[in-house]
Amino acid sequence: MSSESASRRQARIDTLPPNLFEQLNKLKAFVEVVTDGVPLVQAVVPRNQTHSFIIQGSDVLVTVSGTGLLGTHSWLPYDKNIANYFSFTKDPTVSNPKTQRFLSGPFSPGVDLGAKVLVVSNDGRVLFSGGHWDCSLRVTALGKGKLQAEILTTLLSVLVDVVTCLALDLCGIYLISGSRDTTCIVWQVIQQVLCGHDQEVTCVAISTELDMAVSGSKDGTLILHSIRRGQFLRTLRPAAESSLTARVTELAVGLEGHIVAQTVVEARAGGKEKCCLHLYSLNGRLLASVPLDEQVTALHLVPEYAIMGTSQGNLHIRDLDRLKLAVAPMALKVPVCSVSVTKEMSHILVYHILSTDVFLYSNLVLINAKQCLFIHKFPQQDAQFITR
Repeated sequence: MSSESASRRQARIDTLPPNLFEQLNKLKAFVEVVTDGVPLVQAVVPRNQTHSFIIQGSDVLVTVSGTGLLGTHSWLPYDKNIANYFSFTKDPTVSNPKTQRFLSGPFSPGVDLGAKVLVVSNDGRVLFSGGHWDCSLRVTALGKGKLQAEILTTLLSVLVDVVTCLALDLCGIYLISGSRDTTCIVWQVIQQVLCGHDQEVTCVAISTELDMAVSGSKDGTLILHSIRRGQFLRTLRPAAESSLTARVTELAVGLEGHIVAQTVVEARAGGKEKCCLHLYSLNGRLLASVPLDEQVTALHLVPEYAIMGTSQGNLHIRDLDRLKLAVAPMALKVPVCSVSVTKEMSHILVYHILSTDVFLYSNLVLINAKQCLFIHKFPQQDAQFITR
């Protein structure tokens, strides 16, 4: 290889962000306060975005607040010429009451507006939302610069009860929804209704590569169906230490068919809820079960690891062999709402809410393997007060 070719190759390598999973012992946290007084409930960097010719390499980072406020921020994950090696530019429409964009509501009582009922398409153009009072699944355009009244919303009102959870497959072709009526629906051009649960569906996951849709329920079971034909494959019943039914609260499917689920057993009088994490293979074989000292509130899988945020404000990274900790938990000190990983595997995005005696603060924590702590706070005009 000539020196010129070698230099070009090295230049290309220098533009690639480091894979944080190859440097787990060097993880650092960055905090971005996106809004004061309005908690963030979902944020994600879509996988297959159309990049701007003006700003090369920049992506869109989509956020949704607890009030349904939509944000499409600019995100540059890696640039060696920047002091902190990345840039985050807040969507100006979030701070301006005249240009703010909201999800249409209202939402059904008992539904928490969060990551389970919000899914962003792979191209970052639309947001799928459930939990609406009219039992609909809504599709909202995320185009920048559009006023709230101009946002295109399509109502898919063929459901008979409230949508409680959503998941999109890796290719962005199939969407699966779970409902209070105990059924799941796989959406494409046509729909398939998947049955089998006795109680409310609480979480769903889908993989078109593996032709598999998975649903978890309050009845304590995981049910697997094929996507293309909607055929029942198997039912998984995670073991519980108690005679009480363990409800399934979190669920994710990996690229190689690993199924990770959390079960929670209700506490007896004066006791504490018991949480357990389960790992299954593609064919339903139980590979590992580990008890947890704290409840997982956010779960995301990458090829070799499971990334989890907890109710006590810790970030856990466990391997997908036996669910053993790959690195000591990172203390974020406040409950984690959602977790995602950028497509380059360069950053983990963690969203949490910090409450004080007066205000709620919503933080975006950026975690990678090389940079130092970076805090950026954005003002919010209308802060929400908390009464205690």
